[in-house]
Amino acid sequence: MLPDNDTQISEFLLLGFSEEPELQPLIFGLFLSMYLITVFGNLLIILAISSDSHLHTPMYFFLFNLSLVDICFTSSTIPKMLANILTQNKVITYQGCITQMYFFLLFAGLDVCLLTVMAYDRFVAICHPLHYTVIMNPRLCGLLVLVSWIMSVLNSLLQSLMALQMTFCTVLAIPHFFCELKQIVQLACSDTFLNNIVMYFGVGLLGGCPPAGILYSYSKILSSICGISSTQGKYKAFSTCASHLSVVSLFYCTGLGVYLSSAATHSSQLSAAASVMYTVVTPMLNPFIYSLRNKDIKGGLKRVFGVEAIKRPINLELNKCP
Repeated sequence: MLPDNDTQISEFLLLGFSEEPELQPLIFGLFLSMYLITVFGNLLIILAISSDSHLHTPMYFFLFNLSLVDICFTSSTIPKMLANILTQNKVITYQGCITQMYFFLLFAGLDVCLLTVMAYDRFVAICHPLHYTVIMNPRLCGLLVLVSWIMSVLNSLLQSLMALQMTFCTVLAIPHFFCELKQIVQLACSDTFLNNIVMYFGVGLLGGCPPAGILYSYSKILSSICGISSTQGKYKAFSTCASHLSVVSLFYCTGLGVYLSSAATHSSQLSAAASVMYTVVTPMLNPFIYSLRNKDIKGGLKRVFGVEAIKRPINLELNKCP
């Protein structure tokens, strides 16, 4: 069907996961719970890091930014989905769809970059401990976060501007719970060759270079860990690496799977299910994996809420590694 150039597209329909009415309360309750856990968990991390001077180190500076980005990342999609279920209205305006897509791509890109920066931080801390404070100085830390923002903004802006050039036919139903770039491109009636080139270039850039950097950092970390004589030290280091790599693997495997999967039957349902993993589950797990099991964060939260750590002598706080 040829696009009607005289007709201005005004809205899309977000079909979500299921159209069966009996499943809507279950979906609403499940996603509302995960969203609240994500927001409150990451807010606690932000509060602890910003309020406790003991946590003003490069590692926790990056974690602070990751927690803030995770809140924004989840908030770019879930509230609209919950509102649609609550009002039983699946409509999203054209402007709202492009805006949602822009912020989703922005915070997804920031997540990718910050995960890479955190891996580099651990690489320096474990492989070059004597030079850690010199290398990871405040200027470099700020520069790494600034570069992450610039790359993410440029990518999301380019993808959104390319999406604005597309024209659409009468089929404007998106088989997803948010305005995902690939789904929008598939709905277009105009030639999408250039859109696909730009889209896969962005995926290759953010989905190829950062994982390579993460794998390189952790290969060096594992080599250094093997030289540790203490069994307890090895276990702690391996546990930290495994936790980080598990989140990175979950984020990248599901995220790349959405873009690289073939357009087979029911692929849109599989794509929506995979999207839940990296848009909702991963940001929800980050507070538990990175921080809530961390003694420094727990100590920071106790100090924030005025709870004394009775069993731990105060002078041990000075012996913590940065």
